[in-house]
Amino acid sequence: MRNKFTNIKGVIFDYGGTIDTNGKHWAEVLWSKYVEYEVPVNKDVFKEAYIYGERTLAMTPLIKPEHNFYDVLFIKVGLQISYLSDKGFLKGIIVDKYPELIAKSCYNYVLDVLRTTRNVVEQLSKQHNLVLVSNFYGNIETILKDFSLLCFFKDIVESSVVKVRKPDPAIFELGVKALGYDSKEIVVVGDSFSKDMLPAKKVGCKVIWLKGEGWEEETDDSLPDAVINNLDQLPALFI
Repeated sequence: MRNKFTNIKGVIFDYGGTIDTNGKHWAEVLWSKYVEYEVPVNKDVFKEAYIYGERTLAMTPLIKPEHNFYDVLFIKVGLQISYLSDKGFLKGIIVDKYPELIAKSCYNYVLDVLRTTRNVVEQLSKQHNLVLVSNFYGNIETILKDFSLLCFFKDIVESSVVKVRKPDPAIFELGVKALGYDSKEIVVVGDSFSKDMLPAKKVGCKVIWLKGEGWEEETDDSLPDAVINNLDQLPALFI
């Protein structure tokens, strides 16, 4: 951690991979569950299924506003397992059990992570106005309510609602507008270098990179104003 932050009035948080996993890319979380439940595929094949599922959800409105995060996980894993079955990777395997097993385990994983990250968000909300900026499916409010997080945010900017997705800097401009401060008075906290750090910097915000277990290869530790590896390190930067 290099810098402490003064004169900051607002904080923009990413959600997925930041608040819910404390810096661990969701593909890595899911892969760990594939290993735990002995889904008989290697990581490269899993990545194919993961990418297929994400692209399908981006193009098809399978997730509804009333779906909580367990529902999202169940749908995601179902798409992945269907892909693997259709491609012949799971021949002779009874696959119906996997979506429920993996979704439940991932949901419980998030509940465990939130024991730390919810406290951080709550602490910062007492000192700064917070806005959430997230690439999500139209149900982020349902998820935040389910996890007792919604009350901490002044506003939410969700990609499927505003029709702009990260890494387009325009979605962070909407976050800045929602806070009502100058961009230099706002810090963005996120786990993705390419989708959070780079576009937020382009709109003039300070940025704190939650550098965890991710998939990105081209990064630059000198670009963020601070680098942390656990969200519980965040409050100390504002003292």
